[in-house]
Amino acid sequence: MLVGGFGTRLRPLTLCAPKQMLPVGGVTMLERVVAKLGEQGVDEVVLSLGYQPDAFTSMFPDGTCAGVRLVYAVEPEPLDTAGAIAFAARVAGLDERVLAVNGDVLTDLDVADLWSRHEAFGGEATIALTPVEDPSRFGVVPIDDDGRVEAFIEKPDPGTAPSNWINAGTYVLEPSVLHGVDPDRRVSIERETFPALVERGRLFAVHSDAYWIDAGTPAAYLQANLDLLDGIRGSFELGIDPGARIDPDAKVTRSMVGAGAVVAAGTELVDSVVMAGARIAGGSRLERCVVGERSSIGESCELSALTVVGYDQDVAPGTVSAGATFPDPETWSN
Repeated sequence: MLVGGFGTRLRPLTLCAPKQMLPVGGVTMLERVVAKLGEQGVDEVVLSLGYQPDAFTSMFPDGTCAGVRLVYAVEPEPLDTAGAIAFAARVAGLDERVLAVNGDVLTDLDVADLWSRHEAFGGEATIALTPVEDPSRFGVVPIDDDGRVEAFIEKPDPGTAPSNWINAGTYVLEPSVLHGVDPDRRVSIERETFPALVERGRLFAVHSDAYWIDAGTPAAYLQANLDLLDGIRGSFELGIDPGARIDPDAKVTRSMVGAGAVVAAGTELVDSVVMAGARIAGGSRLERCVVGERSSIGESCELSALTVVGYDQDVAPGTVSAGATFPDPETWSN
């Protein structure tokens, strides 16, 4: 599982925590992904780590997550996607067929079916595909009637993609694929490994309409939480943690409120995520916002349009914001 990225698209939340450690419905994104794999028979996950690896090892010190064994593979330097997968396999001593997944993708994909379809294809790799409205941010993957990939077009210009079926970030890979990854340099599976397999006719793909979201942007991260409240992934989940303190005169609509958070009287939350330990003072209104852990929103604030407040921030009383970030991007450290 690839979890080593810097999560730059989710800053400022990821200035303090890897994106897979962000809460989605009260548990970390990582736990969501691992639990879904565990439900389908996966009993061991190798985490390919890079950015803030201690956040993972300290969260799961006994080496298990959602009942699944964890193996930690910490990259000495960024190796890109194929390099990271191959490195993780070497650390875990794996020289067999593997399932590789992106740790910021939340999906109900049937991985057992993907595995069996891969066996039937007889190729070296099989990838899951999902339909999206705008494929320009992803890798577009046209296939023939036999499931063989005809091309792998990474992030095509808007309006130029041959289809809207994109790489869903879940792969079944034969050992030969990992053996072909140069261990001494960065190697992208999307830009180098997969195109090479296409040339040899050894890459296959499977269409899937299962729930899928790349939760690596503020909009998608917020949507992933709202989907749980709406029951999109099955049963409806409660948005307010039992340990949160919501004043009876506050109004909370379709929002996640974490443990220890405080929402004062006269406050209105709509379609928002307020993480653990955050405080929202009286008279404030938040709509489509994300507030990081332990942050404080002053009285009579008006925050909207994907305003994102990082961890441990103080937003001054009376602040009006539509789509801003706290702290300001100019203060972010690279």
